Amino acid sequence: MTAVLGVNCFSHDTSACLLVDGAVVAIGEQERFDRDQHTKHFPHLAIAYCLERAGIGIDQIDAVAFAHDAKVDFARGALDAVTRVSPKRLAAQVFTDSRLVMKERNFRTTWGYRGKVFNVGHHDAHAASAFYASPFDRAAVLTLDRGGDFLSTTMAIGEGNRLSHLGMVRNPHSLGEIYTAFTWLLGFRPNADEGKLMGLAPYGRDVLAKDLRDLVHLGDDGRFKVNLRWFNYQREGKPFSRRGLERFGPPRAPESEFTDRHKDLAYAAQDLIEEAGLHVARALQQATGLKRLCLAGGVALNSVMNARLLAESGFDEMYVQPAASDAGNAYGAAAWVWHEAMGKPRGWSMDHAFFGPSWTEKESAAALTARGLAIRRVTDPEAEAAERIARSKVVGWFQGRAECGPRALGARSILADPRRAEMRDVVNARVKRREGFRPFAPSVLHERGADYFERYSYNPFMLLVLPVRPEKRSVIPAVTHVDGTGRMQSVTAAFNPSYHRLISEFERRTGVAVVLNTSFNIRGEPMVNRPEEAVEDFLRSDMDCLFLGNLVAEKPVPA
Repeated sequence: MTAVLGVNCFSHDTSACLLVDGAVVAIGEQERFDRDQHTKHFPHLAIAYCLERAGIGIDQIDAVAFAHDAKVDFARGALDAVTRVSPKRLAAQVFTDSRLVMKERNFRTTWGYRGKVFNVGHHDAHAASAFYASPFDRAAVLTLDRGGDFLSTTMAIGEGNRLSHLGMVRNPHSLGEIYTAFTWLLGFRPNADEGKLMGLAPYGRDVLAKDLRDLVHLGDDGRFKVNLRWFNYQREGKPFSRRGLERFGPPRAPESEFTDRHKDLAYAAQDLIEEAGLHVARALQQATGLKRLCLAGGVALNSVMNARLLAESGFDEMYVQPAASDAGNAYGAAAWVWHEAMGKPRGWSMDHAFFGPSWTEKESAAALTARGLAIRRVTDPEAEAAERIARSKVVGWFQGRAECGPRALGARSILADPRRAEMRDVVNARVKRREGFRPFAPSVLHERGADYFERYSYNPFMLLVLPVRPEKRSVIPAVTHVDGTGRMQSVTAAFNPSYHRLISEFERRTGVAVVLNTSFNIRGEPMVNRPEEAVEDFLRSDMDCLFLGNLVAEKPVPA
């Protein structure tokens, strides 16, 4: 047995991943354990979970892979500081990299680890997380994010157990930074709420898109440059410069009403990222001649852009693994060490996402009885849940091992009836307690996907937004967004047999092979991890019933 522990601890969404003989045994996201959304805390709890899941101790780990290379980061940071004639920035970089080195030392001390340590560059980890998780033997590999190792974008070819770099774009030229800047401008949390911008964009009009095109200059080889006169993020200040705020501002106050201009800016920012991302992907396809694309980095969670890349960039197939942002770099760093450093061949691919914790029936029962809830054990929870959803009840669905990544994929989900348009408002306002413009995902039986979606492509990780067929929009209005699309998830019996059966039972009762799916959490929280958290969210929301494995709980009847 050869065990490699991957650790992402140098940015947000800290995480850990354990590979045993090249296959993922466990992935832990620290926020699920410490309940601090997008946490930057060192992932001690995530590491402990991974080791416990495998039943091994730290002394049985053959190598630890950190998803950061302080030497590379310092070299690029020093060059960046000198280029901008900024001694203060250089001093800050020295401090930052010293702190990162100390994190590694503290890990060794805390865990008593004396084995090998590898440092893997941020974008190397992103690229590895996309390619080595994919089923492709050979593919183009594109990473897009705000930045890491002073890069925002890399282009590569993956073949067998090797990645070959083709090109890069250095910070501060970053599509992720632009998107985050507009996230801030629209009153959302930067580096956390970019998905809200994507959801708001279809409410806008195509009146500002051309006006934003001068923010990014596209080069002939797929590279790009940001027109930095409009921004201030490169100076580590507010995202926009004074000139930029005069042009696009003022920033929307959080929780205030959205004006037409806010919606139009969201539309334009989304359009800009799609066009720039498409430009890079097309150039990569033309340079490599390959027909398969692997994509990672925070921008890869933009499922609207992904759909355009698949449809228009010249690639026939695309793979985006479920934890495409920094949380996935724990896996990427471990996979890079396994293949690139150790020279091990391919033999595993990530065809599902269920690498998180699971809980026993005894633990679930204890969580329910602790809050005074009556428990009923059922032999067929999938059929019972489908029957409730068919009666337009909102169901908390907590089953098996948790999914990794930011999308609920049928293990930690809130489910509802897609046939009633008002369910969108019910779940947003009374369950999730979030903005009314936010869309919900349609989970569809893979074998019926083409019946409901145009340009249907197998998409188990909910990372494509596709047009709902016009004749189906009135059939599933609660999961059809304002522009006629849905961020759909394909469900197969192999991917998640329990969830597949639930949707099949719903179809048997209603004739509709789709359910409304959203993550099991209330606004501002990470997805629930323990049964106790599922019970708390159930009690403080308007969910109608809760399924914890084979146990079902209902709301207490008022006296």
